[in-house]
Amino acid sequence: MNPRQSRRAFMKSTGLVAAAAPLGSGAVLAAPAVVRSRTSRPVVIASANGNFHKNGGSKTCVELAFERMVGGTDILEALIAGVNLVELDPEDTSVGYGGLPNAEGVVQLDSCCMHGPKKRAGGVAALEGVRTPSRVAHAVMEQTDHHLLVGKGAQDFARHLGFAIEADLNTERSRKAWLEWKRQTDPKHYLRPEDRKTSAQVDHQRILRQLIADGVIPPRHYWGTIHCNGVNAAGEIAGVTTTSGLAWKIPGRVGDSPILGAGLYVDGAIGAAGSTGRGEANLYNLSSHLIVESMRQGRHPKDACLEALRRIRANTIERRLRKPNGDPNFNVTFYAINAKGEHAAVAMYAEDDNDRGWAGQTDGRRVRYALCTEDGPATLPCEGLIPGALQDNA
Repeated sequence: MNPRQSRRAFMKSTGLVAAAAPLGSGAVLAAPAVVRSRTSRPVVIASANGNFHKNGGSKTCVELAFERMVGGTDILEALIAGVNLVELDPEDTSVGYGGLPNAEGVVQLDSCCMHGPKKRAGGVAALEGVRTPSRVAHAVMEQTDHHLLVGKGAQDFARHLGFAIEADLNTERSRKAWLEWKRQTDPKHYLRPEDRKTSAQVDHQRILRQLIADGVIPPRHYWGTIHCNGVNAAGEIAGVTTTSGLAWKIPGRVGDSPILGAGLYVDGAIGAAGSTGRGEANLYNLSSHLIVESMRQGRHPKDACLEALRRIRANTIERRLRKPNGDPNFNVTFYAINAKGEHAAVAMYAEDDNDRGWAGQTDGRRVRYALCTEDGPATLPCEGLIPGALQDNA
């Protein structure tokens, strides 16, 4: 075989002969095949409220996000459309419109988003007056050179882009919850008629437990957030986190949700991770970044989440944050997905008396998460690092 024949044989074997044929030869050229560097199983994973609230429609967050994602919508825009349902739903008091307010009765919202293919991110914190902070975070990513805008600056930015700015994002439910909290924590200034005859020491933890028991505060919403990650068939990854933050927080407090590497981290070649739960613990350990880096080293999303939870557990040394047996007295849940579509949701404690009732499920005390694949949406139990429930040995 001479060199010319060898070259032609090679070109035929790779399909390059047809591509090199002159256009005037009458040859019919096949459409070029789409070459993907990888294929993935399309998946959307979220905190449990991602498969609960519908804001009066027919789909939940994970359903809508998955539908748009597989329909060709940009991966991040699809996820944001999903969390918008929860932000706008007044029945969810953990995020957006009707989120539980700060100590002064003002709803302040945080959010961030990351786009794996574009390698860009945007966030807002302590944003007032805009029901959908995730959309403002997306605008920060798309239209500025910055990653994070806060407070009045974030609100002015939103106003300049045409977002509606409302004077008050409280609903009747969130305002009633705040007023009841004020009456119990500041009884000298926010009185009930019977309070005029008593003078008692304020026990904030007892009050919180009682408000939860009375149904004034949905227990999961005290630390409430919605986080949502997705990967499409092309292996493109994105994530978004949005929250009204810790109920009754000090005005201006910012948790982990809008901070890259804490409440959310995405690497378009590796995967994505985010969290709900105690934001300060996640901030100190930059856990979402740790999870993605662990997946970069080859760990499955479950094992990467467990490693982050072990780090939090080891770094929780203050007595006020520990149960009598030394374990953390709070819960944190991580949601992670890799470029292949493998996913996991793992909590510090997989059982929690305060987590009953998502999507009408009451099977024990399991902490849950939301998932949507081609098989449809589901609400599934999380795995846990520490056996038992948060309330055990409390």
